[in-house]
Amino acid sequence: MKGKLVFAAAALSIATSSVFAAGETVVVGGQAMYPSKDIVDNAVNSADHTTLVAAVKAAGLVDTLKGSGPFTVFAPTNEAFAALPAGTVDTLVKPENKATLTSILTYHVLPGRYDFSKLDMAIKAGGGKASIKTVNGELLTFTENGPRNIVVADAAGHTADISTYDVYQSNGVIMVVDKVLMPK
Repeated sequence: MKGKLVFAAAALSIATSSVFAAGETVVVGGQAMYPSKDIVDNAVNSADHTTLVAAVKAAGLVDTLKGSGPFTVFAPTNEAFAALPAGTVDTLVKPENKATLTSILTYHVLPGRYDFSKLDMAIKAGGGKASIKTVNGELLTFTENGPRNIVVADAAGHTADISTYDVYQSNGVIMVVDKVLMPK
């Protein structure tokens, strides 16, 4: 795995909750997300992920997420960041909190390409649950909540729904989530 991987540069929110075929261009945050572009080059255009992009820049993770990967990024929307306690984002993007911000962002990134099908297979192989190590070294846990609905749980057991699956990038795949996940 090359360098640190951040989830942020990828945050992309699509208008539907559909699963998209590899190579298909989809609209996220009002802009087309091209599978020929990398996570960062697509994410900077999404109006729904300006907070995530700002956080990725503050953490110094842009070059990492432009790397060859592949990465799977669970990308929280602006609304997900806004749901954090007041002042959290402003505090995290300060230079003195770069290590904490980097830890949170890399907790949203899996090394490898985990699309819906691969996550679904891992959950079934695990008897209904799959725990996968993130780039920051901690685990995210995946379960299914009904047909074609995967839920992600962080270290404290807080959950996020994946609202948009399989937004393919040249260096990975983005899954849009409705909550910010927190490491230990």
